[in-house]
Amino acid sequence: MVQARILVVEDEVIVARTIASQLNQLGYVVTGIASSGKVAIAKALETKPEIVLMDIILKGEIDGITAASYIHEQLDIPVIFLTAYSDNQTLERAKITQPFGYIVKPFTIKDLQIAIEIALLKYRLECELRENRDQLATILNSMSDAVIATDEQGMVTFMNPASEALTGWQREEALGTEVSRIFNLVDEVTDTPIENPVTKVLQEHNVVYLGDYISLIDKNGRRIPIGDSASPLMRRPNQVNGVVVVFWDMSEKRQTELLKQALEKEQELNSLKSLFISTVSHEFRNPLTVIQTAIELIEIQGDNLSEAKKTTYIRRIKSAVQNMKHLMDDVLFMGRSEAGKLRFNPTPINLDEFCRELIAEFSLIGSNLHEFIFTSNCEITEAWMDEHLLHYMLGNLLSNAVKYSPAGGTIQFDLRCNLVERVITFIIQDQGIGIPEVDQSRLFESFYRAANAHLIQGNGLGLVIVKRCVEAHNGQITFTSQVGVGTRFTIILPLTTGISSSQ
Repeated sequence: MVQARILVVEDEVIVARTIASQLNQLGYVVTGIASSGKVAIAKALETKPEIVLMDIILKGEIDGITAASYIHEQLDIPVIFLTAYSDNQTLERAKITQPFGYIVKPFTIKDLQIAIEIALLKYRLECELRENRDQLATILNSMSDAVIATDEQGMVTFMNPASEALTGWQREEALGTEVSRIFNLVDEVTDTPIENPVTKVLQEHNVVYLGDYISLIDKNGRRIPIGDSASPLMRRPNQVNGVVVVFWDMSEKRQTELLKQALEKEQELNSLKSLFISTVSHEFRNPLTVIQTAIELIEIQGDNLSEAKKTTYIRRIKSAVQNMKHLMDDVLFMGRSEAGKLRFNPTPINLDEFCRELIAEFSLIGSNLHEFIFTSNCEITEAWMDEHLLHYMLGNLLSNAVKYSPAGGTIQFDLRCNLVERVITFIIQDQGIGIPEVDQSRLFESFYRAANAHLIQGNGLGLVIVKRCVEAHNGQITFTSQVGVGTRFTIILPLTTGISSSQ
């Protein structure tokens, strides 16, 4: 460990040598001994010690206090005073130089060591604090956003160059000025003054944000549309010792309505493109897997494949190809849904056959890793529904049940009819990981995924698609879920005209 380098300033030779000897015993390096203030300054310049032990009373025209003041201010070297005087007048004079220690003679070697170590620690902390303060000032001064800080009375204590440019006030003339003179705000619509956010922060001790259409009136009377926030500066909990205001010029935003409309249109197109990419990747996977699996089974079984099985596999391949063929149109449906123009095209459909065929697809995809149990109490076999939307709706729920359930788990799929209330109910229940309660309220938000689902492949659009499809049928969707137990989705769709009962 490198020991500190110390300069000893003492006009009593014997005392000086004794102190130097004690320092050597403690492992410190004595860079020199000076007997006067003038020599002390010269040796400090020459040897560059890390700390100076300074006797207050020195012979010559420069006493210890004057020499210490020069050494600390000009050379940034901490000073510890050594003195036989402890009177208030001497102490007050010494305090002016901001010493790092004050030892009254006589003192022990332990007193000396403690004073030195505390002074060195204090100096290191002061250097770190100064460095952090300088770094913060550099960051604030280089920011493109304007920054104004005030004390607890609302008087300006800091302005960065960006705030000078926006307000028209120079930092030197603004410091110590009441902030409302510098930061003068009006409502662009009503042309009335706005309560200064600094005042509100000092009263409420909370962050305050400006509303829309607020302008700053600069020193020359020019109006500049701005956005801003004002935050309390806390010295300790519940004690505000100032406010910092961050604001920025919004002139271009106000003056470019056409650009804003173009950007909104671009955002809409980007949203549609993102939805397209996500939906294609999500929905292509199942039919491609059906095709691949069916072809592999045909190749493996070869001549041993019965005509019935071959017909079944070919039918499933054709069905999957057909699904892929129509997928592009389906994605456009979702794009129209984002614009509130989702098309609903009901056609006759046999619900029992549709559900069983859908389960058959998923059984083939999952290679029998999950057990699908389908039950139906439906007296109605034919209904009028949008087959594409129904496939989206139930396919996504079955896909999620497979994804979020362990291999070997059971997936229950129920089809129920209520002729009295004229509704059809689909229930899909798994024994999977479940949905955390904190995530359940946001489950139908685009791209939102539950906290325990991030390691499982998905894009956060599946349930959004399901909900849009349910809404297109004027239906309802609800769910219950418990982590580690499973999830149950219930979809209720109304029966419409054109429905026939089986005989």
